[in-house]
Amino acid sequence: MKIHHICIQTDNYNESIKFYKDILRFSIFKETKNFHKRAYNTWLELDSFMIELQTNKENQKLTDFNKNTKGINHICFIVDDVEKEYLRIKELGYNNFKKKNNSDIYIVENEKLLKIIAPEGTIIEIRDTQLN
Repeated sequence: MKIHHICIQTDNYNESIKFYKDILRFSIFKETKNFHKRAYNTWLELDSFMIELQTNKENQKLTDFNKNTKGINHICFIVDDVEKEYLRIKELGYNNFKKKNNSDIYIVENEKLLKIIAPEGTIIEIRDTQLN
């Protein structure tokens, strides 16, 4: 068995699409307008990993994510160098990072990582070391 995709809902489609394409380097695999009472249902792909990005249904208000929500808490991507990735993202003008001790990059169990907050609230962790 292997993971096929995760589904993320957004009430700000244009900002979310821009984030996943420009900041995280996903490409649009398929974009469907007017999908089951949603303005958009879009498939994004990065290597073999896919995100299904959906807008809220008509007359549906989405609630903001909070750290006490059950279920998926964040998505993590591994890169070659956390600090280089951080600088690349900052150079693109994105600056919505989750801070720890007033720092965007921090150490957890002797490993550097950073967390980006996507426009719809999804927390994206970036690290450069595998788990031991």
